Amino acid sequence: MSGGGWVGLLAGNFPFPSAMRHNATVDDALMHAPLFVALDPEGAAALRASLTERAVSKGDVVFHEGEPGDRMYVILEGKVKLGQSSNDGRESLLAILGPGEMFGELSLFDPGQRTSTATALTDAVVLALSNEQLKPWLAGRPEVATALLQALARRLRRTNEAMADLVFSDVPGRVAKALMDLGEKFGEITTEGLMVTHDMTQEEIAQLVGASRETVNKALADFAQRGWIRLESRQVMILDVERLGRRAR
Repeated sequence: MSGGGWVGLLAGNFPFPSAMRHNATVDDALMHAPLFVALDPEGAAALRASLTERAVSKGDVVFHEGEPGDRMYVILEGKVKLGQSSNDGRESLLAILGPGEMFGELSLFDPGQRTSTATALTDAVVLALSNEQLKPWLAGRPEVATALLQALARRLRRTNEAMADLVFSDVPGRVAKALMDLGEKFGEITTEGLMVTHDMTQEEIAQLVGASRETVNKALADFAQRGWIRLESRQVMILDVERLGRRAR
């Protein structure tokens, strides 16, 4: 469900659907991946046959920052986090990705070292496609190349927005925006609000918004005290989407 869709549903005077899940089926997730969305069923089936399936356990590293990049990945199930480490050991999270999302695709257009580390945030299944396997698709199916470039453009736009947030937004604003973004990806509409299963520790949330754990915890506690959210173990129930959304802007 699009962000506007679920925000409008929760903010408006509409009945809450019972047991309405945001998560798509495995097949739906794959067919909405940028690699597949532009293909007809026959082409999608042929491309799917070229992918190598890999199961990873929570905490497993798919690839390390600095390694040579020779393939891209599509998430079939679970969540993967992308992060970077500084020379003094500090860590920053760039993104939390879920089913249907790609990572490692920069190596397709600019072969070189990986710019981040990809780690399984939960048990996950990923599909790998090597650069050599993808080249015939890019040459023979321009729509695949176009879809990949559009995905890269969206990733660049999100990166630019994140940089602007670090400069212009305070920590509570960044936390609110992170919760809204996670809600769009992983939220499940319930009778109370939007249940967001993010699977992150509070330290990881702090790494995602670029702040200290203490400052992030203070912001989350303030949101909870105002009745906007309810904190649960690796989950957040967003109770007031409208006010949280305003704080994110």
